[in-house]
Amino acid sequence: QVQLVESGGGLVQAGASLKLSCIVSGGTFSSYRMGWFRQAPGKEREFVATSSRSGGTVYADSAKGRFTISRDNAKNTVFLQMNSLKPEDTAVYYCAASTAQYASTWFSGGAYNFWGQGTQVTVSS
Repeated sequence: QVQLVESGGGLVQAGASLKLSCIVSGGTFSSYRMGWFRQAPGKEREFVATSSRSGGTVYADSAKGRFTISRDNAKNTVFLQMNSLKPEDTAVYYCAASTAQYASTWFSGGAYNFWGQGTQVTVSS
């Protein structure tokens, strides 16, 4: 059973930074593609960033230049460093793991088969 546990969320002011962590237990972390998604109140879940097994990264336009996804395979952990936070970044952030080798798109939550419970990020103006 693969389990994902996020941490690191909180309440910060605009312009601040936060680093989210997601520890994965079960299975082989290094074989998983990892992703971060977020869902704001009243909005659909949206893609934030993804890291391939080899560490290649792709970001949503809203995250480019401000967020960095990284992974530590030795610690079974994926991170999301978020800088220059804006009020519109307020959301519940979820990490996700995919065991699939291929997907039509890694930007869709449907490509991921394991999810964490989420961590709240609130950015005040």
